[in-house]
Amino acid sequence: MAARETCLVCQIVGNKIPSKKVYEDDVVMAVLDVNGANPGHCFIMPKNHYPIIEQVPDIEVGRLFQVSNKISSAIFESLGAQGTNIFVANGIPAGQTVAHFTINVIPRKENDGINLQWQPKQLSEEEMSTVELKLKEQTKNIGYFEKEEKKPRIYAPKPKMLSDEEEEYFSRQLRRLP
Repeated sequence: MAARETCLVCQIVGNKIPSKKVYEDDVVMAVLDVNGANPGHCFIMPKNHYPIIEQVPDIEVGRLFQVSNKISSAIFESLGAQGTNIFVANGIPAGQTVAHFTINVIPRKENDGINLQWQPKQLSEEEMSTVELKLKEQTKNIGYFEKEEKKPRIYAPKPKMLSDEEEEYFSRQLRRLP
C-alpha cells in the first residue's frame, strides 16, 4: 500500500478523516490539532506527501512558513495569545510521530504549563570547531534554491494620446458639468 494511502495527514488532506480546517489553498492546509498542547494549536502541512522537510520543494517550504506566520498572527489576534511556538519535529528522534512534514503553531500564555526547554550541552572548543567545519562543508552551496517558474508579464497597451482638437472638446465638456 502506498504511503499516501496510509498517511494520517494525507487522509486529512483528502477529507477521509474529519478535521477542523482553519486555512486551505492549493498547496497548504492548516487544521486544529485534536491533541493540541493548548486551544488553537494548529498544524500546517503541504497537501503533497513529503515525510521530512528535506524532501519538500523550496517554493513549498516558503509557502508553508508564510501560512504559519499568518496563522500565528491570527492566533495572537483572535485567541489573545501572548506568544506562539512555531516548530518542526523533523524525524523520529526529533519527536515526529507521523511520516508527513508539518509545522506546529502553538498558542502560548504565561504559566500555561508547556515546557519546551532543554538542558544546554557544553561543547569544548575542539568539538565546536569540528562541528563548524562539517556544517560549513555541507552548507557551501546553500545559496541555490529551487525557483518558482516565472510567468510572462502582460503589459497593458499604452493609452492613445488625444489630439489637440479632442482634448479641447473634452475640456469644454468638463466645464459644462455642474
